[in-house]
Amino acid sequence: MDIFSVFTLCGGLAFFLYGMTVMSKSLEKMAGGKLEQLLKRMTSNPFKSLLLGAGITIAIQSSSAMTVMLVGLVNSGVMELGQTIGVIMGSNIGTTLTAWILAMTGIESENVFVNLLKPENFSPLLALAGVILIMGSKQQRRRDIGRILVGFAILMYGMELMSGAVSPLADMPEFSSLLTAFNNPLLGVLVGAVFTGIIQSSAASVGILQALALTGSITYGMAIPVIMGQNIGTCVTALISSIGVNRNAKRVAVIHISFNIIGTTICLLIFYGVGMFVPFSFLDDTVGALGIAFCHTVFNVFTTILLLPFSRQLEKLARAVVRGESKAEDFAFLDPLLLHTPSVAVSECVSMANRMGALARENVQLAIRQLSDYQSSREEQIVSNEDKLDIYEDRLGSYLVEISQHGVSMDDIHTVSRLLHAIGDFERVGDHALNLQESAQELHDKELCFSSGASAELTVLLDALQDILDKALASFQTDDAAMAAEVEPLEETIDRLTEELRVRHIRRLQTGACTIQLGFVFNDLLTNLERISDHCSNIAVSVIEEQDDQVDRHSYIQDLKDEGGFNSQLQDNLRKYRLPARE
Repeated sequence: MDIFSVFTLCGGLAFFLYGMTVMSKSLEKMAGGKLEQLLKRMTSNPFKSLLLGAGITIAIQSSSAMTVMLVGLVNSGVMELGQTIGVIMGSNIGTTLTAWILAMTGIESENVFVNLLKPENFSPLLALAGVILIMGSKQQRRRDIGRILVGFAILMYGMELMSGAVSPLADMPEFSSLLTAFNNPLLGVLVGAVFTGIIQSSAASVGILQALALTGSITYGMAIPVIMGQNIGTCVTALISSIGVNRNAKRVAVIHISFNIIGTTICLLIFYGVGMFVPFSFLDDTVGALGIAFCHTVFNVFTTILLLPFSRQLEKLARAVVRGESKAEDFAFLDPLLLHTPSVAVSECVSMANRMGALARENVQLAIRQLSDYQSSREEQIVSNEDKLDIYEDRLGSYLVEISQHGVSMDDIHTVSRLLHAIGDFERVGDHALNLQESAQELHDKELCFSSGASAELTVLLDALQDILDKALASFQTDDAAMAAEVEPLEETIDRLTEELRVRHIRRLQTGACTIQLGFVFNDLLTNLERISDHCSNIAVSVIEEQDDQVDRHSYIQDLKDEGGFNSQLQDNLRKYRLPARE
């Protein structure tokens, strides 16, 4: 083995890691926000969490990405610490699939169909199909499938390069003498942990071990401790991701590390303890790629079965290691770690935008109540909510721009566009709610009150406003384009009501039934209520735009008003929100 073989080995490792990254990111993009929804739903008990962790890790082909995702979700307050334990254990089982796929490289047969099972034989075809999909398809989903195929082919090419680079080692006596050191289990565990920690990929570490096994120089006695150590080394990713997060998120990393260290220690004690009394003759046998995959799976399944009943104890251990209580932010959360899984980050942004919309509606309702029942405590809550809405818009807007710079699916791109349009409108609704509060405060401080006619008219307008707020927010939260289409007739209804109220207000001024001072307040109220309905219209149109990216905002509204259904709904609304007879 010369220096060029070392270069080839490094290149093979680079291809392997790059292929794994491309494949896992494309798989994660295709899964979309479903990952986060599943995590929220299926973590009610340890067994569901276990299956979920295994399933998601198999789907995205990366236990490291799974762990980083969990740290981010716990840091954000979306998941509780206890919910992550089963998922972490399951991800250790899910990551063994890669070793089984790589094990197929050792298949030897003269049968054509059996040989087709070897990845090195069928991966060129997958690469060709992937390139055709990437270059020839206009659909984002198909291009993602193409990237998965190309990523897999690159991964397998890297594995083939590594196998070819280390094959000369079989004839080197120096390599054989070096391997005798691995007969020491503790050294084997250390080497496996350190090497996996450096490259931060247990799949790549196992792949290199399988490549070495193809030389025929690795025995079960050498491989088993290294495999155990690889599980410890993969915790480095969790450790790095826990830097700068809250205490609960740090505890996720502690659980991951303690699970693997405790599992490895127990397995070493049991395996070599029993071996002292019942010698395992197979330890001196040569192990192949298939044998390594088998040992890897048995070890992970055994440690999981062993420690799953002690989930609560692992949580207590994590809390003992990382002491103190986490003070989570109670109204806004966005963890940069979630950017490693953009679809999950988008899903979190949707949840935050929904909360922002609900907060904006709450502020409008509080401000409306101030008009008839002014309270200083309610004023403080309105001001506090408005500050939160400003923070929401600032953080959420910046975060959405960051997400756009990462690889996201076309569906997620549409969702990001909808959110960017809507959060500005939610913040402006909050501003107008604050203006309503100021008008209410002026009425209270100056002991002013509207005439009975003006109050009755304003009540009709406020009822219509409540209706449009409910419809706009509900359509946004459910992403319902049909419900969103009902908002525009209501907005036109409110415009007409506002226009009529202004006419009546001028008539009261002319007859002396209303004072100039009250008139200014009344006009300010009408202006702010009308602006709130305009923003509700914008929110509804953003929902429709997400469903059909060909929709133009202004032409859509014009086309909608030309339809017969619009006029029918408008007339229904005008009958529903009929103003009382003029004074």
